[in-house]
Amino acid sequence: MGNTDDLRGFISYIGVGSNMSEPAKRCLESAERIDEIGGVKVLRESSLYRTEPVGITDQDWFVNAVIEIRTILTPKQLLIALKQVEDDMGRKESTRWGPRIIDLDILLYSQEIVQEESLRIPHPELHKRRFVLAPLCEIASYVIHPAFGISMRGLLDRLEDNHIVEMI
Repeated sequence: MGNTDDLRGFISYIGVGSNMSEPAKRCLESAERIDEIGGVKVLRESSLYRTEPVGITDQDWFVNAVIEIRTILTPKQLLIALKQVEDDMGRKESTRWGPRIIDLDILLYSQEIVQEESLRIPHPELHKRRFVLAPLCEIASYVIHPAFGISMRGLLDRLEDNHIVEMI
């Protein structure tokens, strides 16, 4: 199992999504796999949400969730570990916003701001997406967006995204 007894590390939030091959099961499985990553401990999981597709709308609806973790991994190490989980679960490269068996995104990593070519934290779309903010607010509405200085609840309350997001 992950880093169960160690209180060191950084609180981070992972966005989870799937719309293929029993998506609710894929989301739950991803949380179990994330908890098995060395140096990572899953602390809390949001409910699962049924969400209307964004971008490419002619596809099955998604199941989305957010997972709170504590990790001693660096942001880059965490990204690599999450990509390995995606690969192990059968994810193939696909069209942006297209169907996927699993999608794992680092939404927040403590209060850090990372601007690298392959990694941007906070996730650049976080504040624009109801399917991210609704589950994130369920477990961490008080967390402050490090670039905007606004809580997740404040971002959700100001959101103009009207896509359907329903708790399952």
